[in-house]
Order: sequence, then structure tokens, then C-alpha cells
Amino acid sequence: MTARVREADQDRFAAETERFRRELLAHCYRMVGSAQDAEDLVQETYLRAWRSYAGFEGRASIRSWLYKIATNVCLTALEPRRIRVLPSGLAGPYDGPDRPPSHVAPGEVSWLEPLPDRWIAPAADDPAAVAVARESLRLALIASLQHLPARQRAILILREVLAFSAAETAEILGTTTAAVKSGLQRARARLSELEPEREELLEPTTQRARALLDGYIAAFERSDANLLEQVLRTDAALEATPFRDWYAGRLKCIHLLDTYVLGTPGDWRMIATSANGQPAAAVYHQDTNRTLRAHGIVVLTPTATGISHVIEFHDPALVALFGFPDVLVQAILRR
Repeated sequence: MTARVREADQDRFAAETERFRRELLAHCYRMVGSAQDAEDLVQETYLRAWRSYAGFEGRASIRSWLYKIATNVCLTALEPRRIRVLPSGLAGPYDGPDRPPSHVAPGEVSWLEPLPDRWIAPAADDPAAVAVARESLRLALIASLQHLPARQRAILILREVLAFSAAETAEILGTTTAAVKSGLQRARARLSELEPEREELLEPTTQRARALLDGYIAAFERSDANLLEQVLRTDAALEATPFRDWYAGRLKCIHLLDTYVLGTPGDWRMIATSANGQPAAAVYHQDTNRTLRAHGIVVLTPTATGISHVIEFHDPALVALFGFPDVLVQAILRR
């Protein structure tokens, strides 16, 4: 193959496949529960697709062909791995003696990670696509999906999120339509056990959702537990990685934060963002030199009656993943 012909093939390949990159990233994230792993798996998908592009005969659509490659890349990657979980996936809420939450030993658990909305945002002129993308990436759903067997997870995502037919799903997974229908039935039943009642969440762009995020940020930056009482629902839950303990009920959540976390005004700084179709913030904490250093990402679940769930991911690397600096200087203002 001459260099010119190869370059033409590369251009044609890019023209036909690049428009699917963001939705494939969302697909891989739903499968594996890690933004960083999903990015790597999409890269592997495109590498495999390019290697076999010359043999692509167009019997299926280019989109179905890419999803077949991506899904099987994910299934292979999942074989040797533990599922990714949140603290609420390990045990019930903590109800023991008053003490700081206990850490999970490094390597004992693989934690779920949030996904930056900017990575997968569909075109703003397609509100239906925006709504579907947000709904299918909510953290509660992603956490539940991880508890399904990998092939059942793939069937559910392909059929119910991506709207592939049973026949198309069978082709992607190399199985029969009967197996797809049976797998989907089992996946639905298991998912209803894991997430029996889905909450009506506010879109992160609504005025109420923004106000709840602003209130939560202000509570931390001012070290004001009373502000937390104004934004958290009475039945609010609080969990944070890499801690085993999580808490249910506004009073318990506020007591924990006020006693062990809030500190003094100025200890914390947050920059508003969004993750998994939910309001979120990049979190910074002041060190002994009064430098604000990356601490992690917090994701809120906003409802009409207040924040029902707070999940903080204590991982400084996630702050960079969301496009924010490791050290916050005063010139960077919260929007």
C-alpha cells in the first residue's frame, strides 16, 4: 500500500468513525465505571477498528460495527477485574459509635469514578439526546449496573440505553436473540432490586439545582453547618471514597461534616462543574502552607426538595481529569 493510499484510507476512516467517539466513551464508561479506563478502552477500540477497517464490508452500519468492537473490548477488560463500587455498595449506613469514618485498605476495593459531562456532551441543539445521555449516566444507575454480570450489563445497555434491536445485540455479542431476551429479563429484574425507586432529579442547569450546588459550596467555604441544613433533605445520604462508612439522614450527615470535615472558613474551596448529568464541584483543601491543593470531586443528587445524596471522590487525580489545576490560585474564580 502506498503512503498516499494509506493516508486516504486514514482520512476516510476518521470521517466515518470519529463522530461516534463521544458516545462510545459513554458506552465504555457505563460498562466499566471508570472514566480513565473508558478513555483507554475507546483508544483500543479505534486501534482495533483501524486494523480491521480494510475488511469492513458494510453488512452492518459503521456504528454497529464500532459498538461490537467496543463492547467486546470492554468484556475482555472486565474479565480479570473486580467490580467498581461506592461505599453504599459494601454495606448499609453506619450506625455505630461517634468516630471518623474508617478507610478501606488500598487495593481492597475498586472504586467507581465520576465522568466529566464535557467529555460526552451531545450537541446542545438535540435536547432529547441530552436528556437520554444524562439519565443513562446518573451515578446511581452506573453503580447499579456494575453489580450485573458483564454480559447482562452489556445486553441491558445495548437494548435499553442505545436502542439496538435484539437481533443487532445478538450480532454484537455473538449470541442468539433468545439469549439476549433472556439476559435482558434477568438484568431488568436484578436492576429493579438494586434501584427499586428512581428519584426525579433536577437537570443541573435548572435554577434550583444551581442554587443547591451554590449552597453546598458556600457551606464548605464558610465552614457553616447551618447552610448544609438548608440544602440537604431530611433523608439525605453522604458517602465518600475511599471510606467504608457512609451515612443516612441529614442530622447524621451534618454531625459528621461539622465534627470531622468542615474545619474553619477558608479551609475549603470548590469550583462548580457537572458530572454524570448532575451538579458537581472540583474540591480543594488548604494545606499547612495555606496552599489550596486538589482534593477530589463531589457530585450532588438534586431534587425539588433538596439534595438527596452527596458523593465525594477523594482523589486529587480526578480534579485534573475534570480540567482543573492541581493548585488553585486566587485568580481562578468559581463560576
